[in-house]
Amino acid sequence: MALEIDPPAVENRRVTHARHQHGEMQTMSFDPNWTLADLGRQELCTLGREYLLIGHLQDRVGLPFATKLVGEEAQIQLSIDEWMGASPIYSLRMQKALGFSGNDVATVFKNLQIEIGAPPQFMDFQFRLDRPDYGEFWLPHCGALLDVEPFGEKRVKRMCHDIEDPTFDATAAATHPCMKMRPIHRPPRVPAGRYPHCLWSVFIDDEATPYEQHPNLARMRESLVADIPIVLPDHDREPGGWPDYSGPFDAGFQLEDLAHRPLVAVCQEAAVQAHLLARSFLLNVDQRHGAEAARELAQRQWSGAAAVAAYRLKRAFALDHGLEAIATVFQRHPHFQPRTYVDLDVRLIGDDTLRIAIGDCPALKEADDHSWFGALAEQAPPAIEGIASVVNPQARCRPSDPGSARFAWEVIIDPNVEPAQEPPEMQLARYSRGVDFELIQRRPLRS
Repeated sequence: MALEIDPPAVENRRVTHARHQHGEMQTMSFDPNWTLADLGRQELCTLGREYLLIGHLQDRVGLPFATKLVGEEAQIQLSIDEWMGASPIYSLRMQKALGFSGNDVATVFKNLQIEIGAPPQFMDFQFRLDRPDYGEFWLPHCGALLDVEPFGEKRVKRMCHDIEDPTFDATAAATHPCMKMRPIHRPPRVPAGRYPHCLWSVFIDDEATPYEQHPNLARMRESLVADIPIVLPDHDREPGGWPDYSGPFDAGFQLEDLAHRPLVAVCQEAAVQAHLLARSFLLNVDQRHGAEAARELAQRQWSGAAAVAAYRLKRAFALDHGLEAIATVFQRHPHFQPRTYVDLDVRLIGDDTLRIAIGDCPALKEADDHSWFGALAEQAPPAIEGIASVVNPQARCRPSDPGSARFAWEVIIDPNVEPAQEPPEMQLARYSRGVDFELIQRRPLRS
């Protein structure tokens, strides 16, 4: 099976309301022993926001290929099943990581503030908590809506009605089995340009039948990544911020509110969310259309999502085009986090070679191929090549002796080769404003 989809002829409309000027390109001082904990709080806030948006965008690659395979109607159900199989797991993980487990509306709102289904600013969720069993949220800006509105009302209804109704309830029910999310108004926007884009109520209906979660949830919980631990530093690298989110719900919460250690946790958990969502997507493809289709979509989705992530990280941290910049992008790339799941080693060899290695690790030991790492081979996969070439179009990958690792590749910059084009899967994702959406720091770090 070979799925080919031409990039959509939709103008890439850059979002300007959230733009900021990047500084001069940085020449990084590369450290092969780098970890997330080496970043300061502001860098972790930047990285955390990027991870949440990058995870959100992976569907912009996977779902068009799924539509080509199964048709648009079947793809809607695939989308529903994908999110229902992942969000209840990662919602509970984030609650544990930030210490805000509970069974009320505030707990659901806290989850929505830190999850890839609602990446801050691109999906600009705003909240009002009236009491423990009732609150409302609304979106002054919904990037997903602005992505689909040009395609017509039918596409809008499929996203804002068919997909959101069951997936919102699945997320809420992870906190309380009788929690409901119901629209007060939602798109298609009537009148045109209605603001905010949507308004929802969230409440506990004690008389409702407890929500029955998706049957794939039990199987997803058996994944190694579902229970993968994260590693935190022994102490904060710098002062300031909350040690967790166990306090009262804050409608104005930003990552800048958190201390260093919980920010390290958020970044790792955001990466876990992306892995879980990909696994749920591929599990559903396999169940409906077989293992070959799932393997094909895994590689196509990973190629595009990995390149999008590299593009965004290079820009967010104002990196240059050299080998150290490529190394830095690999180190910070969410698809290789947390390191407890993906054993990535990045090292410079001399002045002209970068070695990328993946050791024996849980990402290579899942009981199935429902992951981006399930089909790794000696030859560098398109995702690895795409990450390097997005940073420098003249970067090239080749297999390397793995030694004690499972897989290894070398990256060189060859000034004599024709610059590589963006991977076609990344071009496909560019129909979304999210690829170029510029995230900003809305307020200072909390002291």
